[in-house]
Amino acid sequence: MTQQTLSRLADHLREAHHVAALTGAGISRESGLPTFREAQSGLWARYRPEDLATPEAFARDPALVWRWYAWRRSLVSDAEPNAAHYALARLEEEAPHFTLITQNVDGLHRRAGSRQLLELHGDITRFRCARCGRYAPTDDLPDEGPPSCDCGGLLRPDVVWFGEALPGAELEHAAEAAAECDVFLVIGTSGVVYPAAGLTGIAMRNGARVISINPDASAAPAGAVQLTGNAADLLPRLVELAYSA
Repeated sequence: MTQQTLSRLADHLREAHHVAALTGAGISRESGLPTFREAQSGLWARYRPEDLATPEAFARDPALVWRWYAWRRSLVSDAEPNAAHYALARLEEEAPHFTLITQNVDGLHRRAGSRQLLELHGDITRFRCARCGRYAPTDDLPDEGPPSCDCGGLLRPDVVWFGEALPGAELEHAAEAAAECDVFLVIGTSGVVYPAAGLTGIAMRNGARVISINPDASAAPAGAVQLTGNAADLLPRLVELAYSA
């Protein structure tokens, strides 16, 4: 990647009326968080994540699932947003219209200051009742097993498990943003797994310039402009070039 390429893309970013961004696990890996399938250590190395992230697993052994998520929440609580998260928060301030779509559940975008945020897979730091769906306070929750809701159901992490549908409203708004944007950023994800692949395709079909930022050049969606490298390095540089005085 040359400085000329970065400057050209910064021009497109600055001239865009609507910028949308899709982020995946790669952006948070730079904050020290393992990806979903990497999040196995010690005791948890005996399990596949897919065996701990389903409604059936929770029904079968809610304490086991709850402890695994308590461990993952401890990793999240120790992590801090990195420069890429903050660059997206700045982009929200600078662009005339901005939508951030994330597949991550770690809440780092919100902690960095992003507000125009669609969390397709939920947030690991929120909890709701598995029976009635009511949200619960997050204070003083035990690590060993899920507490009960007033209705008698068990609390569970507010994340989308295997076999569950993505939240309809968020997915609809994400598709609208992909269709309306002038620039679509794909950061820390290949954008080839649905629904991400669908959003990237929508953006391309509607004429958006798609820019992929990923250390793996082969991960870029077909037709995207590829910036090969870490998002925490490249994204702040791109945003700074676009909006510096």
